[in-house]
Amino acid sequence: MSRLVVTLVVILVVVVGGLFVLSGMAQEKSPVRVEKVVPLANLSN
Repeated sequence: MSRLVVTLVVILVVVVGGLFVLSGMAQEKSPVRVEKVVPLANLSN
């Protein structure tokens, strides 16, 4: 095989491997409830 084909195959393997690593790192986080005080003056507008 030529060097170009070998280089393209190596790049493809690295990209696909990186996608698998990134997909394994994705984790869902539960939402955090944040309570904030709202002054009554802001509600009267």
